[in-house]
Amino acid sequence: MKDEIVQASLNLCLQYGIRQISIQKLVESLTISTKTVYKYFKNKEELLEAVLYRYHGEQYQLLENLPAGKNAAILFFSIWQLATQQQYQINKGFYEDLHDYYPELEQNVNAVIGPKFEQFFLSIIHQAMDEGAFRADILPEVALQSVLVLHQAAVRTEVFNRFGLSAQALMVHTTGQYIRSLCTSTGLQAVDEHIQASLAAPVTVMTIG
Repeated sequence: MKDEIVQASLNLCLQYGIRQISIQKLVESLTISTKTVYKYFKNKEELLEAVLYRYHGEQYQLLENLPAGKNAAILFFSIWQLATQQQYQINKGFYEDLHDYYPELEQNVNAVIGPKFEQFFLSIIHQAMDEGAFRADILPEVALQSVLVLHQAAVRTEVFNRFGLSAQALMVHTTGQYIRSLCTSTGLQAVDEHIQASLAAPVTVMTIG
C-alpha cells in the first residue's frame, strides 16, 4: 500500500501541482482512509520527499534504458528530447510549488540525486568529445549547466508559451540549438540528420502516470 500511495501522489502532483494536492484528495482518489496514509507518512512533506525520489528514480531509469552504441552527440541530444517531451506535460505548479513552498526539501533531494545525474550527463559529453563529435575546447561542466538552464526555462516556466511550439519544436529551437553549438562539423552533421529524422517521424506521446 505504501508504494501505491507514493505512485498515486506522484501522478496527482505531476498533473495538478503540489499545492493542489491534499491528503484528503489523495485518500479520495485511492478510496482509502486518512489513517492509512498516516500509517506510512507522518505528514505531507514526508510523503512529498518519497514522491520526489520516486520521480527522479523513474527519470534515471529512462536514461539507463536509452539505446547504447549511438553517436554520443546524438545520444546527448536524444536525452534532452526525451526530457522535454516528458516534462512538457507536467503541470508547471509541480516545480513552482516545490521551489516556493518546500525549498529546503528541494535542496536536500537535489543534493542526493544531483551528482548521480550530473555524472551520467558528463560521461556522455566526454564520450562525445573523445569521439570527435563535440569540440575539444568546450568546458563540460559549463556546457552541462548551460543545457540545464535552457531546459528548465523551456519546460518549467511560461517564457516560451506564447510561441505555441510543440515539445519537439521547443527542444530543437532552445536546448537543441545550444547542443548544436557544441558540435564539431562531423558531430553537427550527425545531429542535424537526427533532427531531420525526428521531425519526419510520427510523434509518440509519452503520458505521465
